[in-house]
Amino acid sequence: MQWYTLWVSSGLLYVLSAGCTAQTGPAPVSADVPEAQGWRTEVVIEGLSHPWSIAWLPDGSALITERAGRLRLIRNGQLDPEPVAGLPPVLAHGQGGLLDIALHPDFAKNQWVYLTFATGSPEANRTALARGRFDGRALRDTEVIFRNADPKPGGQHFGSRIVWLPDKSLLMSIGDGGNPPISFNGENIRNQAQNRGTHFGKIVRLKDDGTPHPDNPFANQPGAKPEIWSLGHRNIQGMARDPASGRIWANEHGSRGGDELNMIEGGHNYGWPEVTYSIEYWGPKISNETSRPGITDPLLVWTPSKAPSGLTFYTGDIYPQWKGDLFSGALKFHQIRHIDLDETRVAGEEKLTIGQRVRDVRQGPDGYLYVLTDEDDGALLRILPAKK
Repeated sequence: MQWYTLWVSSGLLYVLSAGCTAQTGPAPVSADVPEAQGWRTEVVIEGLSHPWSIAWLPDGSALITERAGRLRLIRNGQLDPEPVAGLPPVLAHGQGGLLDIALHPDFAKNQWVYLTFATGSPEANRTALARGRFDGRALRDTEVIFRNADPKPGGQHFGSRIVWLPDKSLLMSIGDGGNPPISFNGENIRNQAQNRGTHFGKIVRLKDDGTPHPDNPFANQPGAKPEIWSLGHRNIQGMARDPASGRIWANEHGSRGGDELNMIEGGHNYGWPEVTYSIEYWGPKISNETSRPGITDPLLVWTPSKAPSGLTFYTGDIYPQWKGDLFSGALKFHQIRHIDLDETRVAGEEKLTIGQRVRDVRQGPDGYLYVLTDEDDGALLRILPAKK
């Protein structure tokens, strides 16, 4: 197995191979990186159980999902003791449970809250999307508005993140269904990421009522699911829109190396599992190809895997040196990666070591970065500039 070291100097990305020939393919490969300077953390809220995502409300309060199936409310800086009522039935199994949360762009008028979650049973489950109206205490008129068309067994690779687009449609990521020997229609379920007749391993684009957007790239292709926006994904657990350029970025889990940072475009194929830097958990390569005509190459590959999680753009003024850059959580490495961007090129990378599994990283309405730690006794942390 080949290992790579990355460091940053003068804003440039450098990659070295350790005792081996440099890996072929167009994507820079990142392993360890320098520690970022000039920051610290403070605890905002403790006592969360495996929190997954956060959404701030217009009045400054916030809603946080817990994977076990609870929606928690932070009000006046305190965690309400009782979970928010009105959720649909959630399957908390393996990696599945209550996952992402996002407010409708017109939340101030319609109070719609959107949630992704696992539903079904351990033997037959799906990734789903629901919405309900938040009245300050509970969700009302809750309905499931989209589900993966096909059930799968096991508790792996549900996705899933939500990103709103300017036309008030949304993108939602769905995982490939899991690792071998999990199967679907007599083959490894992960192969469905290349099958336009399923939702596995896709990003879908939906109208706000959960129906397919009519402008989707495969909407008129016979046999293709009309919701599909992009394909060839393994398990996207971080997705963000750059408000300045409108570009969509996503990070996704590889298999024993090969985690990817991608710029997402409608109609594009991102290769999984036919074109990948990943190897099987038991040793051999998954594919001999890391690049192929017609496949969109990643902008960055993490080997060994950092286990990417939440992803956000920083647009505030609290940390001016980070403005316009990406921040990507790392479950395995217990850190956040600060990714310095030059338009569509990764110009550099450094780490913010948190010391706990990072499930989500978001910019708050106050301009600070916030972190959710994926622990039994998880927390919401705020990143502050270092004391002078």
